[in-house]
Amino acid sequence: MSSNPDPSPPAARRAQVEDEDPQPNRPGFFARLFGTGEDAATDMSLTDHRPETGGANGATVPQLGMSNLRRMRVEDVMIPRAEIVSISCEDDLAALVSVFRDSGMTRLPVFDGTIDSPMGLVHLKDVALRYGFNGVHAGFSLRTMLRPLLYVPPSMPIGVLLAKMQTERTHMALVIDEYGGVEGLLTIEDLIEQVIGEIEDEHDVEEARPWTREASGSWLALARAPLHEFEAEIGVALSEVDDEEEVDTLGGLVFLLSGRVPARGEVVPHPSGVEFEVIDADPRRIKRLRVRLPKEAVE
Repeated sequence: MSSNPDPSPPAARRAQVEDEDPQPNRPGFFARLFGTGEDAATDMSLTDHRPETGGANGATVPQLGMSNLRRMRVEDVMIPRAEIVSISCEDDLAALVSVFRDSGMTRLPVFDGTIDSPMGLVHLKDVALRYGFNGVHAGFSLRTMLRPLLYVPPSMPIGVLLAKMQTERTHMALVIDEYGGVEGLLTIEDLIEQVIGEIEDEHDVEEARPWTREASGSWLALARAPLHEFEAEIGVALSEVDDEEEVDTLGGLVFLLSGRVPARGEVVPHPSGVEFEVIDADPRRIKRLRVRLPKEAVE
């Protein structure tokens, strides 16, 4: 397929590039492996023909492997518009630091007015080096620290985007629909995870137990928590759902009840009266849940 014209606004194109790049024209690893053009990525040999399998949450997820770079599209991987964490170019330093702290992210897209008018991205490192985090800076301006964003169509193969990110030394891309509006967001980590699996960093804390009790009748649980063990913990039968498909985890049960991967913040009811609140999820899987028992069960 042919590449769509880059709809990057002038402000984003003029934004500063990575200052640590000693050889900006040197092709990266993925560019050398697949070629920098879309045709090269599209012509990759499909070496992994394994079928799709069921995931831990009960959803059907593709097998990991290099073939995903050709088979999967940007729209299959992107974070949807409603879940994008961004910042306005008019916000002050205190607001920016607050968003960085609350989200745990190191890069944020910057917009002018609305998310449909993106200007670039701001990196936590640039803010720390230039302003620090103490006090108020009257001359603070996000516009002076913008780095470039990529703008890609939802139909682009993720292998093409990965090679483009590596070549242009950019770690974030916005997905633009046919009308020029923002449809989603991806990072280079999202793409690499389609090949090698989940990448855990210092913010991904693995808990000793798959659930913890918060208060009377309330538990915070990982989606991978074994369903039957959790039933024994709360004393309520959850697996007796009228469906032919068997599930082994809490995440799989919630997926079965909703018929899809629910969004963060969504509450999924169970026939027993138990409620599952989705605390953490991405477009492909549920990660963390809050389980609340009905009042009569608590009493």
